[in-house]
Amino acid sequence: MTIPRLALPQPDAPLENTALELGLEQAKHLAALRRAVGDPLEVLFPSGPWKAEITGMAGGRASVRLVAPIGECREAPIGIHACLPVTADLRLWDTFLPCAVELGATLIQPVVYERSQFERRGVEARMGRWRRIILAACEQSHRSKVPDLESPVPVASLRDYAVAQRWMAYELRLDEPNPTLAFEDLALTHGPEGGITDAEAEMLRGSNWKPVSLGRAILRAATCPAAMLGAVQMELGRHR
Repeated sequence: MTIPRLALPQPDAPLENTALELGLEQAKHLAALRRAVGDPLEVLFPSGPWKAEITGMAGGRASVRLVAPIGECREAPIGIHACLPVTADLRLWDTFLPCAVELGATLIQPVVYERSQFERRGVEARMGRWRRIILAACEQSHRSKVPDLESPVPVASLRDYAVAQRWMAYELRLDEPNPTLAFEDLALTHGPEGGITDAEAEMLRGSNWKPVSLGRAILRAATCPAAMLGAVQMELGRHR
């Protein structure tokens, strides 16, 4: 039986036998799973996961006791920065995010492209929802750490992005092979609906972003994150 994992804010100093109250939604989730007092649980803090035990479930509330840190790491051996486009249809991010989290993104950076139809108020209104989706995906996939979600930046800021290994999905055929994955931090990006403009592509290529082909078909914006991150995880798996 799989032990549930719940993401919680970092306490001041997590110690063995520390008692914690769960939120209403988390208590409801445990009740739906038919968990009871004494059942094991895993708790994910920003600093890492802990074993825990359910100590109370009544009146729609639940409490747990920390048992011990879990000495595991389910993270990729490199940092993976998913520089995902702000899309015209922001609902696509509800599809982006679970895939990005489950496939190992360590940082998620929204990027405003020319075709993003960016409206700051609309994006800011969704940031809280996106953080909740990230936490839920961490729980489901048993990630060892919660990815960071940054504030949106314009595509021009990718010129000086602080990761040496940079890939961009580009739908045009280029007479060059895909880059070889190195064991160093990696940044990935792709365009919104309608793709990256020619001017943006030239700017990125001139800033050491390597074009990556994901096949001969033109993928939807909603498909690109899973395709790119899945390819990265497959390459990392060759060297375990």
